[in-house]
Amino acid sequence: MALRRVLGPGVALGRRSCCSKRPLPPDFVEALRAVVGGPNVSTAMAVREQHGHDESMHTCAPPDAVVWPQAVGQVQELAALCYRCRVPMVPFGTGTGLEGGVNAVQGGVCFDLSRMDAIAELSLEDFSVAVEPGVTRKALNSHLRGTGLWFPVDPGADASLCGMAATGASGTNAVRYGTMRPNVLNLRVVLPDGRLLHTAGPGRQARKRAAGYDLTSLFVGSEGTLGFLTQATLRLHPLPEAAAVTTATFPSVRAAVACTVQVLQAAVPVARIEFLDEVMAGACGRFSGLELPAAATLLLELHGSRHGLAEQQQQTEEIVRLNGGSGLAWAEEPEERGRLWAMRHSAWYAALALRPGCQGYSTDVCVPISRLPDVVVETKRDLQDSGLTGPMVGHVGDGNFHCLLVFDAQDPAEARRVHAFTQRLGRRALAAGGTCTGEHGVGLGKRALLLEELGQEGLDTLRRIKAALDPHNLMNPGKVL
Repeated sequence: MALRRVLGPGVALGRRSCCSKRPLPPDFVEALRAVVGGPNVSTAMAVREQHGHDESMHTCAPPDAVVWPQAVGQVQELAALCYRCRVPMVPFGTGTGLEGGVNAVQGGVCFDLSRMDAIAELSLEDFSVAVEPGVTRKALNSHLRGTGLWFPVDPGADASLCGMAATGASGTNAVRYGTMRPNVLNLRVVLPDGRLLHTAGPGRQARKRAAGYDLTSLFVGSEGTLGFLTQATLRLHPLPEAAAVTTATFPSVRAAVACTVQVLQAAVPVARIEFLDEVMAGACGRFSGLELPAAATLLLELHGSRHGLAEQQQQTEEIVRLNGGSGLAWAEEPEERGRLWAMRHSAWYAALALRPGCQGYSTDVCVPISRLPDVVVETKRDLQDSGLTGPMVGHVGDGNFHCLLVFDAQDPAEARRVHAFTQRLGRRALAAGGTCTGEHGVGLGKRALLLEELGQEGLDTLRRIKAALDPHNLMNPGKVL
């Protein structure tokens, strides 16, 4: 886990603790400059350190050089050069990941793809668009303004869309619109040796297909270990005619989560249903300047026609009241809805504000909906018994929730309690038939839990796929496997 770095000597994740590092070959940096030009290559320590970490707790592991390709052909040339010289390669988008996915634990070359920012092949009739790695989710939706379409997958950060595909990201809208996986139609991938692959075939954007193995799904969630995602063809969605959001408070965590399950069982077409425990609700209210009681809370958003929305609101209110919920007040104006969701998206920073000067770590388990109430209540009890600060928040419509653990990294005893808690939580989710990561990915920190989740044969199958595409283990080595 990321947390091992603060547990004392011998167990810390040092700069190169996962893997060995070889120096770059002579004249290699000059060869990089010959491909992309001198201004697009840097070996400055400050730049390397900036690209050697994400938002996670993992120790910074800088690459030996950073390059900024501006076209797919340059990515191919750079990859072929690294492949010939057996130099590790690490893709970099916006650096907003949470599992150490960009840390260059074997050194090598970081490919910063942020300058490849074309939005192409927008088809309003086919509900699709192709984007390069430098395009973020907010930039795409700004580009789509006025078209009647949007891209709904919304992790907390304004992340690169190709990076979101690489980590299998999700967000508050996933209960209605799905995660990244079903919303990616095709990928343009530069393989480790520089060859170009279109996972669904060049130029293809069919809404469904049954032609051969699903290569697109293979690369979604691959975390940069199989190739560079240099373009993603995405599925767009019509903007709803009407939307309404409400907050509801509950007497207990179990009541709030049980309400979630009943809303889904009643087939209410909810677009978002987010959970905050009483600690998180209080923190978010204070941080965002909104009046929000410090109680177990659900944020529910409905999308539909104006006529249908009224019926959905009535049905939702009845289920909320049956579970002891109160405080229902629907917001339909975009500005008011925006303020509520801005509050939710600031949960990470609201949690950190609970203990200024401390550091944070987010868990990411996901369990079957039927097991969600018990797992959340057990986890809440475990948090309290452990004496940890860990407000809970989650996309509970998918069974996915996070404990935002805020702790003093200089206190080894507290860090050990955090580490032990995360291991218990991961195994609790696995015992409930769930997963150790619903949307953040495996990265550096969850490799042991991945073995427990998939079993040895499952992990060996992943290794064989990795060896077939990257036989020299040059693509983002040390991650996932």
